[in-house]
Formats: sequence, structure tokens, C-alpha cells
Amino acid sequence: MELPEKLRNEGYEIATFAAGSFWIAEAIFRKVRGVVATAVGYMGGKLDYPTYEEVSEGDTGHIEVVQIVYDPKVVPYEKLLELFWELHNPTVPDEKGEKMPVQCRSVIFYHNDEQKSLATLSKREIERSGKFKKAIITEIRPAARFYRAKEYHQQYFEKMSSGGLIIK
Repeated sequence: MELPEKLRNEGYEIATFAAGSFWIAEAIFRKVRGVVATAVGYMGGKLDYPTYEEVSEGDTGHIEVVQIVYDPKVVPYEKLLELFWELHNPTVPDEKGEKMPVQCRSVIFYHNDEQKSLATLSKREIERSGKFKKAIITEIRPAARFYRAKEYHQQYFEKMSSGGLIIK
């Protein structure tokens, strides 16, 4: 998602996170005051215009991500990072102890030097906190081209007939 000039001129910014399933991450970030838009898709791979099926095979190098347009005057990037650490376990391949699919790994993609610095500091703080007993495996990488997933993946839980995701 390219931030339109109008939104950039109004002070909006983009953040991109990979935290396991992009459907869950999007559903949670959409509820944050100050987040004005989200999209799920893929980043970091070697194939142009990958499909969900191709990414799921694990050979493209792409990672499932949620891309967020937010107003930093309402929700600073640091708050988005806090939520990122809360919404998934950044230490183990998955909750069952099995190897997580490569496309679902934990990554913070930064869009500028300030985001890189804040992400690095945030990771260091979470490592020092002792909250997690195992090593944090989250990568911090420069944002690459974002490939938006097909429309049926966007706001997936909101589209489900069951009424969406229930967060406890």
C-alpha cells in the first residue's frame, strides 16, 4: 500500500508488521483508535504478485503482513509496537511448539530511520523485560514492496458470517 500524498501531507504514516496470521493481526490493529486503514498482504519475497497459495507453500520468501495507515498524533508508533508484542509470541515457532511456516514468522518492517530506531529499542526492552523465557526471534527489516492479498483476505473476520473475531 502506497500512502497517498494527501494522507502523507496530513501527517498519516504507514507501519507494517508480521505477527503470525495476518487475519488476526489485522482484526486487532483495526480496533486501535488512530488506525485509519489496514490491508493484509505479503512482503519480503522474491516473486512479483504472489498468491496466497504460492506464499503458503513457503518457497517465495514472502511473509504475511498487515500494513497499517495511522495518525501518529492519535496513536504513536511506540503504541503500535507494544500491541505487536502483545498479539503474538515472538519467541517460538508457533503455539503448539511445532515449526511455524516461514510465511508466518515475526518481523517488524520499518519505513524510515525513526521506525527502525524505535523498533530496535522496543525489541531490546522486551528482551530485557524477562516477559519471555526464550529468545525473541523477531526480525527488524526495511520495508519492501507490499503485495496486497486478494479482497477476500481483507478484513477476513469481519466478513465471516459468525460475526467476526471475538477478542477476550
